[in-house]
Amino acid sequence: MTVGVHRATTPGGPVVPTPAAHQVLRPLGHDAVTVRPTGWLAGWRERALDATLSHVLQRVEEGEARGNLARLLGDGEPVRGMPFTDSDVYKTLEAFAWAAGSLDPDDKRLDRARELVALLARVQEADGYLNSWVQGHGGERWSDPQAGHELYTAGHLFQAAVAAQRTGALPGLMEIAVRFADLLLTRFADPSSPYVDGHPEVETALVELFRATGETSYLDLARHQIERRGHGWLGEGRFGSAYFLDAVPVRRADRATGHAVRQLYLLSGALDVAVETHDQELLDAVARVWTDLQVSKTYVTGAHGSRHRDESIGDAYELPPDRAYAETCAAIAAFHLGWRLLLATGEGRYADAMETLLHNAIAAAMSTDGTSFFYSNPLQVRTGHDGGHEDAPSRRLPWFSCACCPPNLARLLSGVQDYLVTATEHGIQIHHPTPATVDAVVAGAPVELTVRTGYPHDGRIVVEVEHDSPQPWELSLRIPGWCGRYGLTVDGVPTPAAADRGYVRLHRDWAGRHEVTLTLDMPVRLLHPHPRVDAVRGCVAVTRGPLVYALEEVDLPPGVVLEDVRLLAVLGVRATADGVPAPVVDVRVARELPPGDALYLTTPDTGTGEPFDVPLIPYHLWANRDPGAMRVWIPGPAEGAPR
Repeated sequence: MTVGVHRATTPGGPVVPTPAAHQVLRPLGHDAVTVRPTGWLAGWRERALDATLSHVLQRVEEGEARGNLARLLGDGEPVRGMPFTDSDVYKTLEAFAWAAGSLDPDDKRLDRARELVALLARVQEADGYLNSWVQGHGGERWSDPQAGHELYTAGHLFQAAVAAQRTGALPGLMEIAVRFADLLLTRFADPSSPYVDGHPEVETALVELFRATGETSYLDLARHQIERRGHGWLGEGRFGSAYFLDAVPVRRADRATGHAVRQLYLLSGALDVAVETHDQELLDAVARVWTDLQVSKTYVTGAHGSRHRDESIGDAYELPPDRAYAETCAAIAAFHLGWRLLLATGEGRYADAMETLLHNAIAAAMSTDGTSFFYSNPLQVRTGHDGGHEDAPSRRLPWFSCACCPPNLARLLSGVQDYLVTATEHGIQIHHPTPATVDAVVAGAPVELTVRTGYPHDGRIVVEVEHDSPQPWELSLRIPGWCGRYGLTVDGVPTPAAADRGYVRLHRDWAGRHEVTLTLDMPVRLLHPHPRVDAVRGCVAVTRGPLVYALEEVDLPPGVVLEDVRLLAVLGVRATADGVPAPVVDVRVARELPPGDALYLTTPDTGTGEPFDVPLIPYHLWANRDPGAMRVWIPGPAEGAPR
């Protein structure tokens, strides 16, 4: 396998705004960024292409997802599983479409993916309808908007088809999608129709289908879906209309609420509509809700969703670490939304949020072998926790009854290079540094960038620029929000440059070859929670660069209970530890010794054992050695430690 070789037939990856869209930044072509195999991100992506794609494809083929479609051909067996199992097929196909240029053309997995497309064509009804759950039960179409997920599932079909068209992979998939989308137009295009799906997703997919086909009716339908939502048409259901994001019109929303994945997919769709229709009011509404998320409802890992009961975002500052739902799909949805906001505004804070998500909440969801996963991503697992249930495990699992997360990870990582770099008419912007080469056209001439870095474990980023034209243009490099100090040189000469909206911007004549070196200071930092996050009051989180660190039970001496450990001091950074393929942070801790077995004490006095030293590991690597207790927020703070 060669990582990062692409043969795109249409410029761009998952998000390609039209030339008329209101965008500050433009994504590059799907084949513009070649991720080099030496980097952390490339290793993760290659693992996904080798192991995760195979694993997900096999599970889809052998499980309910493919089985439900095949049963429509007449074996008489009832459909099984969730009403939305078709979406697992679609996400898997999207992953293979983005990955196709990185795979050997003779890779047998591509043949199996094409067989899935052929199966879809066989079971699609004459008028374009395609949903194995409804077809298999002989049910009435569109009769269960709360839980049927018919439009949600269709949305994932549309996104897979767009990927297939833009990469030249999986022929026939776009034709299937267009037939279904045209059926939706006949059923839902009337602006007076109140119908919305209980699970948003089709909105962003319809906009991308419009971008890929030029059919403006798809954009109109997406806009209608956004405008219809928020008027209570879906009813209360078990968790109330806010769960469905149907309590407040999108334009009037000022709080993030309801089911976390649904909220984030809805915001993505609204933003896509806003930039294509130049609707500033709608764009402002999305940014307003995003801000509410960031200031009071986001875990330090970037994750969202504090409640298991309804997979919801929860109240302001309701961020319990041990009961965090923090679903993997919500992290991926937030990453997608952050990308759209970044393209629309050019503001580095959105790239900062993407970085936190990618290196922590998303990375933690996959094992180091690429074949087991977390559905929920807690920030603390208590000693003795029963991790047998898939919603709150203490180790990753190979699959889930609701299998949305593994194929979602596969489709993100198959095209993750599409989210690293952007361009404008007058410059290139590097948002997420990783060893790579970048091919673009700026100021009318080709530009090749070569990025060398050990990021996220090292803050030194070298960018070699090769350009043939003397026409000046601007190279922008992101300065992460966590970075307090940095140094910049151009061809070895120190170059002062103040960050502007999160970026240093170098505007000059780049003709010939030049080398830019950005050095980000990466000290260990202790983060203290807002006082209203009472679940972790009195605790600190240890971070370095974009990485959040965690204490695992496996690193404690025998007999020491993780909940008794208090942080005393940060000792330093070590290149690796046993079984940990990344730098660790060594800390000094002490064991608190509660007096006796009393659950409640009349005095807070406790004894303290002798201090000892332990490593903290990157949070995304937890549960890859032995299952057991873990925590991100550790009682502290450490006196004299960096803050």
